Amino acid sequence: MTVKTAVIGAGTVSEVHLSGVAKNPRTDLVAICDLDFERARQAARQYDITPYADIDDLLEQESLDWLHVCTSVQSHLPLGKRAIEAGVPLLIEKPVTETIEEIEELEAFAAEHDVPVSPVHQHVFDPSMRAARRLIDAGELGQIRGVDLIYTGLSSPDEANRGTWVFDLPGGEFEEGLPHPLYSALALSGYPESEDSISSLTRLIGDYDDEFAYDAAQLQYVTEDDVLCNLKMLSSSKPRHEIYVHGSEKSIHLDLILQTVQTVDDDYHLSSFKKGKEAVTRSAGYLSGLLSNAKLVADGQLNDDWETATRMNPHYAQFDRTARALERGAEMPVSLESSKWTIRLLEELRRASTPPVRTPTP
Repeated sequence: MTVKTAVIGAGTVSEVHLSGVAKNPRTDLVAICDLDFERARQAARQYDITPYADIDDLLEQESLDWLHVCTSVQSHLPLGKRAIEAGVPLLIEKPVTETIEEIEELEAFAAEHDVPVSPVHQHVFDPSMRAARRLIDAGELGQIRGVDLIYTGLSSPDEANRGTWVFDLPGGEFEEGLPHPLYSALALSGYPESEDSISSLTRLIGDYDDEFAYDAAQLQYVTEDDVLCNLKMLSSSKPRHEIYVHGSEKSIHLDLILQTVQTVDDDYHLSSFKKGKEAVTRSAGYLSGLLSNAKLVADGQLNDDWETATRMNPHYAQFDRTARALERGAEMPVSLESSKWTIRLLEELRRASTPPVRTPTP
C-alpha cells in the first residue's frame, strides 16, 4: 500500500513535510493546499503535484489516505474536523490546538469517526532521544528518580519565524517554540500524576513594542511513577538544549544540540586518581558520540537513500513510522495524549503569566 498524501499550508514549516513525503517510498505526495493559491502553485510546480486553495475542493477531488496540517494553530481544529469528517487520517503540526478544550473536542470527533490523529513531535525521534529511550526501556538506569531539562536560546516573543500569527499567543514566538522542550521532557519522564502536581513560574524580562505575557518559564511536576521533573526555558540567551535523566543505577546526560548521550554511573566518593580516570572516560564517551554523529553526516552525504535520511532527520523518521502505522492499521507512534499534556503544561504557563485579578479593598 502506498499512502496517498497531501499537505495543507504552504508556509515555512511545510517544506520539510513536502520533501519528506516526496522522498518516502511508502507515500505518494499528490497535492498542496493553501489559501494563497499562488503560494500553493509554486510548491506544486516544485513537486509536480496539484495545487488547491480550498480544503473542501482538496478532499472532494483527491482520494487521500493521509493529510499533513501545517497551518497556524488557530486553524487546526476546524481544518482537522473537516478532514476527519471525510475519513482522512491526520498529522498535525505542534501545538495541535491552542487549548485543552479544543484538543479534547478534536479527540472526541476523531474517536467518533474512527480516524487516527497524531501530532508532529519530531524531536522524540532525534538520535539522542531514541538512544535515551532505549536505555530507559531496557532498565539500564534502574528506577527513574528525576528529569531536569534546560532549554535556553529560544526565540524572543517578538520574532515571527512561523508568521505573524504567533503574536496572538501570550508568549509570542517564544511560546510557539515551547512544545519542543515540553514534549521531549514528557517522552522521557512520563506524564504528570495530575494537573494539581504541576507548578510553574514565568517572567517577562525583555522590553517589546507589543504586549507579551512572558519570555522565560519554569515548570515542575511529579509523574505517575513519582519522578520529580524540573524544566527551565529561556529566550534571548545562549543556546543550551540538555536533559538529565537520573536513575537509581545510572544517570544520562543528553545534549540535544550535539546529539550525544553521556552515561554517568560513577560514585561521588572517588579518590582524586579515580576522579581523573572518570573524567577521561567521560571525555572518551563524549568524543565517541561526536564521531558517531560525524559518521552519520558523512553517510548522509554519500547515500541518498531513505533509511539514511530517517536516521538523520527526525521529521522524516516520524513520517516513516506514521506511514508504516497507517499501512498496518496500527496505533500512531505519537499519541494525542502526549499533545494533551503538552498543552496542559502550556496552559499552566499562561495561567502563571496572567496577573491575578485583585478585588479593591472597601
